[in-house]
Amino acid sequence: GIALRVPNPNVSVVDLVIQVEKPTIAEEVNEALRAAAEGPMKGILHVEDTPLVSSDMKGTNVSSTVDAALTMVMGGDLVKVVAWYDNEWGYTQ
Repeated sequence: GIALRVPNPNVSVVDLVIQVEKPTIAEEVNEALRAAAEGPMKGILHVEDTPLVSSDMKGTNVSSTVDAALTMVMGGDLVKVVAWYDNEWGYTQ
């Protein structure tokens, strides 16, 4: 994956692509991320279902917000997750 600067001086986006061992679908990936966000990563990770733009992330308290609408699975084992974060605020929380 890659991290991109977006047209906001304090916000970046991560484009994470991984190959998984077991076949999956986007909904299962998002469910696993939600379980983490509501459990051991509460306050660190957030999963959002509404459309997002970079300015939505300015000043967010979590370290990373998954843009669930952009989660993709290709060929059953190649997973793409897009997550936003505030460079100046969220990582320090």
